Amino acid sequence: MKRALLAAFALSLCAAALAQPVEPVLKQVQSHKQPYLDTLKSLTAIESGSRDVEGNEKIGALIAEHLRAAGAQVEMLAPADIYRMEDTPEQIARAVRATFKGKGTRKLLLIAHMDTVYAKGDGAKQPFRIEGDKAYGLGIADDKQGVALILHATKILKDLAFDEYGTLTVLINPDEEISSPGHRAIITKMGAEHDATMSFEGGGGPNGDNLRLATAGIAGVTIKVKGKASHAGSAPERGVNALYELSHQILQMRDFSDPATGLKMNWTVSKSGFNRNVIPAEAEAMADIRVLRVADFDGIEKKVREKVKTQLIPDAKVEVVFDRRRPPLEAPPASVAFAQHAKALYKAELGKELNVGTVSTGGGTDAAFAGLQSKGSVVEGFGLRGFGAHSNDNEYIFIENIEPRLYLAVRMIMDFSRGKVATQ
Repeated sequence: MKRALLAAFALSLCAAALAQPVEPVLKQVQSHKQPYLDTLKSLTAIESGSRDVEGNEKIGALIAEHLRAAGAQVEMLAPADIYRMEDTPEQIARAVRATFKGKGTRKLLLIAHMDTVYAKGDGAKQPFRIEGDKAYGLGIADDKQGVALILHATKILKDLAFDEYGTLTVLINPDEEISSPGHRAIITKMGAEHDATMSFEGGGGPNGDNLRLATAGIAGVTIKVKGKASHAGSAPERGVNALYELSHQILQMRDFSDPATGLKMNWTVSKSGFNRNVIPAEAEAMADIRVLRVADFDGIEKKVREKVKTQLIPDAKVEVVFDRRRPPLEAPPASVAFAQHAKALYKAELGKELNVGTVSTGGGTDAAFAGLQSKGSVVEGFGLRGFGAHSNDNEYIFIENIEPRLYLAVRMIMDFSRGKVATQ
């Protein structure tokens, strides 16, 4: 990995020395700043929590309208091969897929998500507004800014009459915040079918511009214990205390984290009982798991299932549910080359620094589904710098970041389509 990164960086430096700003692109980007903000206002005005099917269908229709105007063939994709987890809703909205056909050969996939973490009715608490160099709104940083960037990048390409790609595909899904149970299969399939994937989650915070080559894999463990209720004062011995058994299970798995491999397992939620004077007949706890390698899922699941067999109370019934919520993004050499090209371009043509993160900070991403079976580049973080994701009153993007990141997105699509970036 280190050699590949150094080689890619050396090549990108050579390219940077020859690069010049592309004035037609720059002028288009500058003319899109206010329209981009208008699009963000429209997107954030529609509440689209992951479980809000009506809201996601509404915002999906708006996104589809923009993409058709940019010249795409647009489809609404119903969820298929749904991966059922503990919190998967019965209904999931459709995703938006747009296809642009060009005269080239390379295939590029652009992904973002239109859903948010917020409950219906929260929109009134955080309406779109601009204060200084910040634009605020519900879901604006995560990830409506990314959706808007894709919409305006494709419109700019149309206005420039650029069609040197073979296929440029856009996929916007409505269930990312609940681990994409309805659309993970199509994201994985499409990632494998394309030569590269650009994912438009946020591209950094207050301290600078970022791209990411690694994100964490996320799993969830739920332990459910069934015991037997009884009077806690007069007949506790007749009961089977589910809380005692659950506590035992949590304590015997409290040290399953492994810093050497980056595996983290932390118990985060528990509940039991309903009355002070009743031996609890049911108890349940949940743990959050993060891994850096797909293979580590198998190891930790096996370890949990083996350990749970050691019970404190033999009469208690213990069930384990292991949900693989999201795989880690493990960057192949092609991803390194793609990101380093972006870094060099950003510096040479705009005079700006772009940090490329190669180590996961613990967060997960749909880019990992795109990279699960892909041999091509998969790079996360092509969105805007922002702050306050999942916050009820403090989520914003930096307005000054609109033009440079929109420019970067358009230029990377152009350079990749022209064969200036390695595919493998």
